[in-house]
Amino acid sequence: MLVTYKTKKLEKACNNFSFASKIYGYNIAIKLHTKIDQLIAALSIEELLRYRIGRCHALTGNRSGQYAMDLVHPYRLIFEVNICGDIQVSEVIEIIDYH
Repeated sequence: MLVTYKTKKLEKACNNFSFASKIYGYNIAIKLHTKIDQLIAALSIEELLRYRIGRCHALTGNRSGQYAMDLVHPYRLIFEVNICGDIQVSEVIEIIDYH
């Protein structure tokens, strides 16, 4: 799956471990980079949901259409999936505690 990012700062955090460690802390940075690797390796959102890869789950309510992957409790990696032809593109929106 292709991965895009909502902001440049978020893109830098997801692609640069030392930057992510400074912003979110070491433990979240480890999980964040693992989840991004899982997103890239997945063929589709259905695969992530079916096999619970990264504890991926669909969100409801005002976040309908978005998906989350667990980081360090209570933080989640939030993303949306768009289909462009045969390719699914996930856009990372934010890292947040939405509880």
